[in-house]
Amino acid sequence: MKKIFLMTAAVAGLLAGAAGAADLKFKPGEDAKFNWASYEEFKKAHGGSSGQSVTIFGPWRGEDQALFESILAYFEDATGIDVKYSSSENYEQQIVIDTQAGSPPDIAILPQPGLIADLASKGHLVPLGDDVKTWLLENYAAGQSWVDLATYKGKDGNPAIYGFPYKIDVKSLVWYVPENFEDAGYEVPKTMEELKALTEKIVADGGTPWCIGLGSGGATGWPATDWVEDLMLRTQPADVYDKWVSNEIKFDDPAVLGAIDEFGWFAKNDKFVDGGASAVASTDFRDSPKGLFASPPKCYLHHQASFIPSFFPEGTVVGEDADFFYMPPYEAKKDLGNPVLGAGTLAILTKDTPAARVFFDFLKTPIAHELWMAQSSFLTPYKAANKEAYANGPMAKQGDILLNATTFRFDGSDLMPGKIGAGAFWTGMVDYTGGKSAADVAAGIQKVWDSLK
Repeated sequence: MKKIFLMTAAVAGLLAGAAGAADLKFKPGEDAKFNWASYEEFKKAHGGSSGQSVTIFGPWRGEDQALFESILAYFEDATGIDVKYSSSENYEQQIVIDTQAGSPPDIAILPQPGLIADLASKGHLVPLGDDVKTWLLENYAAGQSWVDLATYKGKDGNPAIYGFPYKIDVKSLVWYVPENFEDAGYEVPKTMEELKALTEKIVADGGTPWCIGLGSGGATGWPATDWVEDLMLRTQPADVYDKWVSNEIKFDDPAVLGAIDEFGWFAKNDKFVDGGASAVASTDFRDSPKGLFASPPKCYLHHQASFIPSFFPEGTVVGEDADFFYMPPYEAKKDLGNPVLGAGTLAILTKDTPAARVFFDFLKTPIAHELWMAQSSFLTPYKAANKEAYANGPMAKQGDILLNATTFRFDGSDLMPGKIGAGAFWTGMVDYTGGKSAADVAAGIQKVWDSLK
């Protein structure tokens, strides 16, 4: 059997060195887009903490690690607390190993709510307290959604706030090429009814509306799960979404079948999809958006998360050559508001120390958000963070989507058991686009879920 030897996060942190060694990227007090007053207030409250240290273990490596460490430098500067950040290629396994061995970092930052739930249920996490719950409710847009995401059951079975959401990603996006829309006289739709009407209008004009590709090697099918999750949030209340994700309502419940068939309205119509419905499952998701940039366009619309510009033609400038709009809600279901599907990371307390608690106070300051917003790859629902701090227009636009959300829900497939969310759900969507009915596909997924119980 192949053995994998992993150093503990604490040891890795020592090797990583102090995060604050780098110079402060933005000089405190300069540039009015930053809330330096919040920094000074934090510094005044916690400036006498030198001699203490805190270890943080997270998922960020490479460029993201450098960005996070640039934020940690301000925490060190304000408090005098020595921060050691580390990561690992196998960070999900590593945090489990370290907590079980009784040698966890002080703070862990994880993008998997399911893993956090498991750690909390085994008594490996420390509750953050009701003050964090109150803070999230008052300061994050769609505050109750973030409280829900941060709440897990402890070893005693009682729910408590264990996570602090920090650094969010948005998935509810539809991409298009502004020049193509301008040439054809199309406008960005504000409702799902308008999006469907636009889809039919493009066909009537002789074009093909959508590029959809589910291909992803062993993970083929996953892009369809994002579609279904987005449509669940637009056709059902958030609590129904939650019950679906936890299997309190079955996968073949009419509410779920309705969302699957809404996806089918777009994906199973040969006239609506580049290459026809039969090409959906076989088209690689990385190649799928390229049709937007063909001349004449092979498609006009593409549903995908914020990372997809990485696969646009080289030199494409987002905001100019390509742009996006929020996946709109149904006019007929106004009571569901503006739901947003996404992902993100949560900071959790794995060892209760005064210095670790100070770090969570730092996350409550606007400056802890703005300093990363001003660089790249960071979105926040924090209402007090200055939107002008975003490094570019596309980031600010996605930030606005978060701020205007009435509900935020984490990617559903990531919350389901692995054999469902990263297995039967994927393959079921491939079968569905291949011609199987929603009822048959959903019954098959439910059968797998039942076998896990």
